[in-house]
Amino acid sequence: MKSSVPLLDTIMNYIIKRKGKQIRPIFVFFSAKLFDGINDTTYRAASLVELLHTATLVHDDVVDDSDERRGFFSINALWKNKIAVLVGDYLLSRGLLLSVQNKDYELLEIVSFAVKEMSEGELLQIEKTRNLNLSEAVYYDIIRKKTASLIASCCAIGAASAGANKEQIEQMRLFGEKIGIAFQIKDDLMDYGDQDIGKPRGIDLKEKKLTLPIIYTLNQAEPRVRKSIINTIKNHHNNKKKVNEVIAYVNAHQGINYTQLAMKKYVDEALAIIDQLPENQYKSNVKELVHYIIDRHH
Repeated sequence: MKSSVPLLDTIMNYIIKRKGKQIRPIFVFFSAKLFDGINDTTYRAASLVELLHTATLVHDDVVDDSDERRGFFSINALWKNKIAVLVGDYLLSRGLLLSVQNKDYELLEIVSFAVKEMSEGELLQIEKTRNLNLSEAVYYDIIRKKTASLIASCCAIGAASAGANKEQIEQMRLFGEKIGIAFQIKDDLMDYGDQDIGKPRGIDLKEKKLTLPIIYTLNQAEPRVRKSIINTIKNHHNNKKKVNEVIAYVNAHQGINYTQLAMKKYVDEALAIIDQLPENQYKSNVKELVHYIIDRHH
């Protein structure tokens, strides 16, 4: 990540020192271990994914006008939007060059498709949430594109890097997609919990984001209550008391329980895919990683 441009070098050092859990590269490595094991291509695949993911986070903070990332100042908060956008572009280009220079064209195709899906998911969410009338089907379409597509690509390129065949690569892609959907549902659930998750509770409602707990609750509520909740989200989303009242209503009317069951369904389907693979000592590690993601508190 070294650069001859001093400003860029400073920003790269800042990003590297504040890296996250790196869950996505771990999926790349474990997916490779399920087949012929880790090799140089696997390391490049993991690097490509982490560079791409970090680029999207830098750009997301600009789009969301966010001042914080992982408990620290975001790039745009410290260096302003123009520099943040350029830094995101730089990270993306480093990932692309890494693949092209090593002729990892199959990996690049898989990940490029994920980038397309992520962009579509973000735009679909913006389009559909303006009128606060989101169906479960649209919600799943959004999170499949926006979140699950990248995790699906991690599992696919991990398998591809280790010489898996087309059918196995597709199996791992589908496994990653289901885990990615469960991962996002877990994120949405944490917005309604009492634990410290590194961000304020109810932030999704404050940002007018409709997630599965509130979508289910709105669909079950009588018209008067539904109208009141939508009014709160539209016009009083910065009123902490009113937002907490909505969260309490969701908790009291099975919104959380319904969402937890939906998450479990996707986890079970994902683990069933792993069980179909030939016996391998690393299958248990993959399952442990899945449970870590679902049981996490941040």
